[in-house]
Amino acid sequence: MNTKETIYNQHAENVEWTSKLNFYKDEVAIMKGRLEEVTSKNNDKDVLAKVEHFQNQFIIQRNNIDEISHAVKMNEEALQKEVNSNPVAVDHRKAEYHAKEKDLVDSFEKNFNELRTEFKTFAAKWM
Repeated sequence: MNTKETIYNQHAENVEWTSKLNFYKDEVAIMKGRLEEVTSKNNDKDVLAKVEHFQNQFIIQRNNIDEISHAVKMNEEALQKEVNSNPVAVDHRKAEYHAKEKDLVDSFEKNFNELRTEFKTFAAKWM
């Protein structure tokens, strides 16, 4: 299905997604700090196994953020090229909708929220 959306609206979504991804990047750093606190207070084997799990997940999510940010940036550059090639009525013109980027962001947010909930439960138990 070829869906079209205004360039202006797609740009606004790209800005929103970039802001969200930057927020999640900061949140990963905060959770890593909390994980270090848990590690410094607990050396139980079960705790350390979960610590390793979360360390790996934080690395994976950080990589996901970087990859999705790159995809959004590439989409934004494509929109900019479209505007530069024909700047007439840019606020009304439509372009192919960036569904791939939307799916990436939506899937990431769902997974990240699940990880955040899992980590909060773990941290609350062991802090």
